[in-house]
Amino acid sequence: MTGLHKRVTVGFLSIVCLLFFSGMVSFLELSHLSRDTGDILEANRRNISLAKEMLDAAHEQNVALIHYSVFGDRSYDSLCRASLLRLENTLSIAQQEAVDKSFLDSLAFATTELRLLTDSYLAFGGVEPHVEPDSVAVDRSETAGSRWYNDEYEALYVRLTAAIKNYMTSTQSSLAPRAEQMKKNAYRAVTPVLTSLVVMIAIVLMLYYFMSIYCVHPIVRMNKGLGDFLTFRIPFAVKGELKDEVLELKEKIDTLIALSKQTQF
Repeated sequence: MTGLHKRVTVGFLSIVCLLFFSGMVSFLELSHLSRDTGDILEANRRNISLAKEMLDAAHEQNVALIHYSVFGDRSYDSLCRASLLRLENTLSIAQQEAVDKSFLDSLAFATTELRLLTDSYLAFGGVEPHVEPDSVAVDRSETAGSRWYNDEYEALYVRLTAAIKNYMTSTQSSLAPRAEQMKKNAYRAVTPVLTSLVVMIAIVLMLYYFMSIYCVHPIVRMNKGLGDFLTFRIPFAVKGELKDEVLELKEKIDTLIALSKQTQF
C-alpha cells in the first residue's frame, strides 16, 4: 500500500472506528438510562399497588368494625380479623421489597397498634347482641360502642391511613436524586457522540487539506500542463512538491512525452 492510498485508508478507517466506538458507548449509556427509567416506573407502580391494597384492607376493616362496635353486629368479627390479616400480609410484602424501610416504620407501628386494639376489643369489649327487650339498654350499648370507636379507634385509624399515604408517596422523595443520576447518564450518553463529532470534523478537515495539497492541486496542475503541451507544445512542467502516486504519475507522463518526441524524430 503506497503513501497516498495509505493516508486515505487510515483516515477513513479512523472515522469508521470512531463512529463505531462512540455508537457503542452511547448505546450502553442509553441502555442504562432506559433500565433506570423502567426501574423507577416499576417501583412507583408497585408502591402504589401495595399502598392501594393496604388502604382497601384498612377501609374494609374499619367498615366491619363500625358494624361490630356501633351497630352491634357480631357477624363482622371474622371480617375484622381477615381484613387485619390482609393488611399485615401486604405490609410484610412491602417490607421485603422495599429498599428504604424507613417509610414503613411508622406504618408497621400503626398496624401493630391497630391489631392490639382490635383484638382486645373483639375479645373483651365487644358489644353484646341486641337481645334485651329494653330499648334503653340497646341505646346504652350502642352509645358505649360509638364512644369507644370515636375515642380510641378512630384516631388510630386516621394515623394508619396517613402512614399508608405517606408510604404511597415515599417513592417521590427518591425521584430527585435518581432523576439527577439519570440526567448525568443522559450527558454521558451524549458526550461520546459530541466528542466523536468534533474529532471527525478535525479528521475530515485534515483529509481535505492533505487531499487538496498532495492530490487535487497537483493533478489540476498536471492536467493544465499536459493540455498546454498537447495544444501549444509548451514543455510539460509541474511546479510544486509532488509525492507518492502523484509523483509516479508525473514521471510516467514525462516518460510518455519523451517517447513521443523520440518517435517523431
